Amino acid sequence: MSGPVGVLIMAHGTPARPEDIEPFYTRIRRGRPPTPEQLADLERRYAAIGGLSPLTRRTQAQVDAVRAELAQRAPGRYQVAYGAKHTDPLIEEAATSLVGAGVDEVIGLVLTPHGSSMGSEEYLTRAEAALAGTCPFIAAPPWYTEPDLVSLLAERVTGAMASLTTGRDPGRYPVIFTAHSLPERIREIGDSYPEQLQESAELVAAAAGLGRWQVAWQSAGRTPEPWLGPDIRDVVRQLAGVEGSAGVDGVVVCPIGFVTDHLEVLYDLDVELAAVAAEVGLAFRRTVSLNDDPRFIRVLADVIGAAGARRN
Repeated sequence: MSGPVGVLIMAHGTPARPEDIEPFYTRIRRGRPPTPEQLADLERRYAAIGGLSPLTRRTQAQVDAVRAELAQRAPGRYQVAYGAKHTDPLIEEAATSLVGAGVDEVIGLVLTPHGSSMGSEEYLTRAEAALAGTCPFIAAPPWYTEPDLVSLLAERVTGAMASLTTGRDPGRYPVIFTAHSLPERIREIGDSYPEQLQESAELVAAAAGLGRWQVAWQSAGRTPEPWLGPDIRDVVRQLAGVEGSAGVDGVVVCPIGFVTDHLEVLYDLDVELAAVAAEVGLAFRRTVSLNDDPRFIRVLADVIGAAGARRN
């Protein structure tokens, strides 16, 4: 390949203005408009974190930083574009823009460490379909085992733990690793997402030297079907009831499945879960989000480089 390499960075997307919330929610629901009650609930949650999610701004900062990092590593080699699953610019639009820029191939990277048939694979499938017949597409695989990512998350965990347990027994402050829940039916098709999360947590727990930790799920959809559990809120309530030497005084939560501050972190954890912890008398800390930390940006650049190297 002699021409430039396209890099398509993909993320969920979020409303840019209050009036965009309803069409955004409708799109997430695959064209089914939310009920007035559902819309009011989402607007209430956005209002609780300042009116809108900072996801778009945070993601754009990540994309810009990756572009700069790749340009430093290989000047002129990469063309970087951003595409969202549910908002403009959509994945298809971004993919087409790279073809218009004259790239010879496109590397697709989803801004979530773990892969699932109902998550990152949908992004990659859409990108590949948009590029069909124009240029080769290279999908970066799940990247949760990247050693530098594991080290970075372990530092986040130990930092949160230290801020909570100064002068106290750390054994009474378990760490809970979370990711976005998905419908239980993914297990029926052999989706390895739950196993990936478990392995991811094991790697970070080992790097942080944790003695007491577990995995839980958060932000399940409001549908009648069962979703992956246990739910983080239930776990915190159960831990509060543990007595004796195994008792718990507080919890550290590491949202290992998310890479930015957004609604599922700033509301579901910092507001809703924090209220649950306070209700049951437990101290609460959340690890600092990765956002555009330069060390995290280098991880993403490494993943992109490795994907291109495997192709060539």
